[in-house]
Amino acid sequence: MTPPPARRRRNAANGTAPSHNLPRRGTVRRAQAISTYGVGSLIAVDHESFVVSGLDEADRSWREDESPVVHERRLARLLDVDFFRLPPASDDTSKDGLRVRRFPLMHSCPECNDLQPHRDFSPPAGRSVCGTCEVDLVPSRFVVACEAGHLDEFPYWQWVHRSPDRDSTRIGKCGGKLRMRTTGRTSSLRSIVISCTCGQVPEVSMEGSFRRNALKDLRLTCQGARPWLGLSATDPAGCGLPVRTLQRGSSSVWQPVLKSALSIPPWSSGRADPLAAHWSKLRKYDNPARIEGYLDAVFGDDKWPLPLEEILTLLDAEQEEDLDGETAPTFDHRYRALRNKEYERLRSGNDESEQSRDEQFVCETPLGDPSVLQPLGITGPMLVKKLREVRALKAFTRLLDAESTTDPKEMPLSQKPLRWLPAMEVRGEGVFLRLDESRLEVWEKAPKVAARVERMRTAHQRVLDQRADDPNLAVSSPATPRMVLVHTLAHVLINEWSLEAGYPSASLRERLYAADDMAGMLIYTATSDSAGSLGGLVVQGEPEFLDSTVRSALRRTEWCSSDPLCMEADAARSTETNLAACHACVMLPETSCEHNNILLDRALLVGTPDAPSLGFFAPLTGG
Repeated sequence: MTPPPARRRRNAANGTAPSHNLPRRGTVRRAQAISTYGVGSLIAVDHESFVVSGLDEADRSWREDESPVVHERRLARLLDVDFFRLPPASDDTSKDGLRVRRFPLMHSCPECNDLQPHRDFSPPAGRSVCGTCEVDLVPSRFVVACEAGHLDEFPYWQWVHRSPDRDSTRIGKCGGKLRMRTTGRTSSLRSIVISCTCGQVPEVSMEGSFRRNALKDLRLTCQGARPWLGLSATDPAGCGLPVRTLQRGSSSVWQPVLKSALSIPPWSSGRADPLAAHWSKLRKYDNPARIEGYLDAVFGDDKWPLPLEEILTLLDAEQEEDLDGETAPTFDHRYRALRNKEYERLRSGNDESEQSRDEQFVCETPLGDPSVLQPLGITGPMLVKKLREVRALKAFTRLLDAESTTDPKEMPLSQKPLRWLPAMEVRGEGVFLRLDESRLEVWEKAPKVAARVERMRTAHQRVLDQRADDPNLAVSSPATPRMVLVHTLAHVLINEWSLEAGYPSASLRERLYAADDMAGMLIYTATSDSAGSLGGLVVQGEPEFLDSTVRSALRRTEWCSSDPLCMEADAARSTETNLAACHACVMLPETSCEHNNILLDRALLVGTPDAPSLGFFAPLTGG
């Protein structure tokens, strides 16, 4: 996605230009600064290309007056920060915004065909045109990246001057100039030709540059470049990993590592957290007297921002999320504990009439009779009338799926550790429901069900192993019968509610709770304004409506316009991580799915023609 062209801006207060001298290049929505154009990503504006700068103090582009503080204690504790900040607003009142740096620096002129760094074209100030031809310069289509998250220019010089025997000692500068032209015969890489005016080497095409070992054969490795932190910024730890050629617009160039949490009691009162910077220290004290002493020393007598009883309640809530018996829990374990607490709160709920007006989490039992859902194997529906979710950008990855990476493969957003992270605060409503545990336990132990899911798990694990340098360190696939079932059911319900409730499917999201002791889902709207809290989705959670919705969704799921190919899909191929699932039946927009549209199988809902009993809902569909 390309943001809209730059427009001239003026200060709304006095009609003058912004106080800084940096030119405006374009606009993006606040949410895009987290999910699409975050730190380290490449952004195209008109015919120019930039990389979004880091968060370091020396390059701070998130002004405090334009990036409001957001508090979500549970998520802040998980990510080891004190608070979060909203991205700078992109409107006419903004005095600053996200800082970007020109990248890649290599450009070509379509008129004279020169291929060289941007500054060597001697462009006029503030413009990206060839100083000789006065035509718009074209940023390099190609960049290189490694799995550690580094990003660099494509090595055009080495690509052209490579020797026939691949001897790197013969690769060097020759005093000539590089040229790039297109033959126009095809749209393939073969038509993009690079040459050097030195005359010592023949011109070569870009064909083959995307091979996995193309640059490795030239004995080129990653130099640890981090252009989002500065033109000369390199990783002090070095790198040396293999680099791969990518199109600069490829999704593999930048994938955000997003983590989110729902605001649940007692952290959902709606007020700012007055002790945001003190919780880590307060947790070290093991009795109220020591806590009182710390608060007196920091705030003085009788000036505490919260009563002692409330502070103790919040500390107890944190301790409840700690993992018993885990001496050194991993990040994944702690994130799972956060989800477990949400699951408990969604099951128990809280009554709106007993809460203050500022309460950000309201979850109530439906008024209708939930027993009508028993034949479906669904239980415990809850109406989430108000919810608040904070989504934080923890880091980013390159070449790797952000959902299946580990901490060492994640690139931080700043050179020095910061006590905050970028985040979005979204509000909405939703419906929470669970599957009947007794019925689920019988179904998931069926040999045919276990064998079918094992095929998916094996295929997914194969992909994860291929992406990891060391298969022994690869992330384990989360595929289990109940996880795939809950995931697929969430997708078909989102598709059904997008028709019945009037919400486009892209505005609905899933939040899955699938583990040994959990089997539920929250389907909700979540937007940065009030559009997601209009009541249209909550009413669908009433048992009589939910019963009708599930039955209709199952009927729709029994067939697909791509059948029989869709239903007969095979996960034996290395890249297939779904079975009976395609864009014509259960797949959703990527913003709606927690797992990037993988680990889906509608056969686990309704069965197959050859094995109808596979479906959890087979008794309803005639299986």
